[in-house]
Amino acid sequence: MAEAPAPIEIPNRALFKASEVCELLKVQPYVLRTWESEFPALGVAKAAGGARVYRRADVEQVLRIRHLLLVEGLTLAGARRRLEEEEMPVGADAPAIEALIGQNARERLTDIKRGLRAILDLLGGRGAVPELRLTPPRPPAPRVRPMPMSPGKGRGKSPAARSHPRRKRSA
Repeated sequence: MAEAPAPIEIPNRALFKASEVCELLKVQPYVLRTWESEFPALGVAKAAGGARVYRRADVEQVLRIRHLLLVEGLTLAGARRRLEEEEMPVGADAPAIEALIGQNARERLTDIKRGLRAILDLLGGRGAVPELRLTPPRPPAPRVRPMPMSPGKGRGKSPAARSHPRRKRSA
């Protein structure tokens, strides 16, 4: 891991040009464009003249990405995961789980538990289960291919003529 660089002070402005962000954070423009494509949360906008502009929050996000990649040594995918984890509030997934389970969750879970216990009893041989026998599947019947009839082999000769060796003609 690299040493932690000196803290960077971001000027108190609303918008920054891409060149200003590159100069401020000491990164090349192609690096900044790569990070834009890898991190869709960066809210880069195009100004009227076509230049890319960044909000202050975007510059702070780019600074965080730079820190994760260069100081902590994470990959782009690792940095993306870390940022997603940081943005996710604690307990945010609890309402989603409640919606998936529904209101009669305890009853359904009890039914599932009973079913799993029944399967466990079957596998353990504790239940009154008739003996099951597994038999291997029968091999498939061999395929019989018809002999191809090729009209070019005999060249019009009868089968008997084809089986005899050629006779030499006497001159």
